[in-house]
Amino acid sequence: MKHHFLVMQSVLENLDWVVLGIYFLALIAVAVWVVLQKNKDTEDYFLAGRNVGWFVIGASIFASNIGSEHVVGLAGTGFESGTPMAHYELHAWIVLLLGWLFLPFYIRSGAFTMPEFLEKRFDSRSRWFLSLFSLVAYVLTKVSVTIYAGGIVVSELLGIPFWYGAIGIVVFTGIYTVVGGMKAVIYTETLQTVILIFGSVVITYLGLQEVGGWSQLRETVTAVSPEHFNMWRPMNDPQFPWTGLLIGGTIVGIWYWCTDQYIVQRTLAANNIKIGRRGAIFGAYLKLLPILIFLVPGIIAFALSIQNPEVFSVEKADRAFPMLVKTLLPVGLKGLVAGGLMAALMSSLASVFNSCSTIFTIDIYKKLYPEKTEKVLVNTGKIATGFIVVLGIIWIPIMEKIGGGVMYQYLQNVQSYIAPPVTAVFLLGIIWKRVNSTAAITTLLTGLVLLVLRLSSEIYYQPQILAGETVEGIAYAFATINFAHMAIFMFIFSVFICISVSLMTQAPNYETIKGLAFGTLSEEQKAANKGSYDTIDVVLSVLLVVIVIGVLTYFT
Repeated sequence: MKHHFLVMQSVLENLDWVVLGIYFLALIAVAVWVVLQKNKDTEDYFLAGRNVGWFVIGASIFASNIGSEHVVGLAGTGFESGTPMAHYELHAWIVLLLGWLFLPFYIRSGAFTMPEFLEKRFDSRSRWFLSLFSLVAYVLTKVSVTIYAGGIVVSELLGIPFWYGAIGIVVFTGIYTVVGGMKAVIYTETLQTVILIFGSVVITYLGLQEVGGWSQLRETVTAVSPEHFNMWRPMNDPQFPWTGLLIGGTIVGIWYWCTDQYIVQRTLAANNIKIGRRGAIFGAYLKLLPILIFLVPGIIAFALSIQNPEVFSVEKADRAFPMLVKTLLPVGLKGLVAGGLMAALMSSLASVFNSCSTIFTIDIYKKLYPEKTEKVLVNTGKIATGFIVVLGIIWIPIMEKIGGGVMYQYLQNVQSYIAPPVTAVFLLGIIWKRVNSTAAITTLLTGLVLLVLRLSSEIYYQPQILAGETVEGIAYAFATINFAHMAIFMFIFSVFICISVSLMTQAPNYETIKGLAFGTLSEEQKAANKGSYDTIDVVLSVLLVVIVIGVLTYFT
């Protein structure tokens, strides 16, 4: 009944629709401007001509990462469990790793995609594996989760059925991604970042005022849920053990921020290492914002539902943020924030569509048909995008069955099993020149077997897990290891396999991997590396690490 109260009050009023309309027109104008600057070849279409500045790269990294799964899921987790999930948002320091450790090797290799880098460092087997694996993983995680979250946001704000909202947004985003390519994605994301940050800051501010300030927020919440502000849960906590979040979270973070096409493609659009690294540093600072602008509003929604359950009712954690938009914001601003939320959704979708079509076109189609012209390749990328869209929509109903139904957790669960082998291969491949192609493909394939075993056992035992029953046997124990601890075990296992297979087989030819791993760098490359940063880059990076440590110590 309480839910109907929210729908009854006119969700968006005339002025809101005007603001929303203007915002969409601005978005279309940016996309049209990009389309008019014709994409000449694949470098233009997939990497925006490798000519993008650091501000746009940083904003684009942030906007790609902040999808509606953050807006809906992170606020939902803040509502339900408090601050533990903030560990994932403090991965800002890992974005620095991308700029300082990984990016110089990627840019030196001249690769378009991450699978292409693996081929240059190892061989074509790793490239094939990562291309196909990435495409499946995108559909299972990013595409479906983003569409699902978008459906929730749009249906809540516009008062229309869930599927209309989900499919409407997908079609709109699909059109400008297909037509404009990477340039359309990157420049619309810069606009979307500004709107999203502005809208979310306003919500946090108004929400804190409504609750009665930060100290009142802490008091109200801890009276009902004492653990809500504690990021450090004990090691045996069933959901958020600190060991899993800190160590397992870092393993997933390195995969996501440093080896995933979806994020790395933004930095590859820079025309040199210095600009790419600066973009990563700027993106790292923006990455600190979600705690303030999404997680805290989730906690505010929890406090408000305690203080005034009549007005601020939330029937499901995932609805916490849209509820705040509808109840707290004045007319006009509501339209802008609704636009911002849709922007978050669209920017993530656009990024993932573009990354999928890049991997499919460059790593699969071009490999099978090397003689095809640039024009054919660009068109193939456009068709591939359409297919990915359809697959994502089909997967949504299945997705609701995994991860206990709370979306952000579903995402972390699946990513925790995808990440370890890929992280191990990239990290060891760059740090240690002795890692060879046999070790790389063996590690990746073993990781895939573990991933399938874990996911299928989790789905098989889902009824017992939800009912809290305990079943005897190894299979059930395997299915119920905490997802973040599972990431640690899988990573240790992957590193062990990668090192032992490397040592048992022949060393790679160091001439062919010159500049692609430490130990194979020439003197000129080392000198170029030293000249690629200034004191300000180092100072800003150190300052960011200090801020992260400060936040970790505050929430204890």
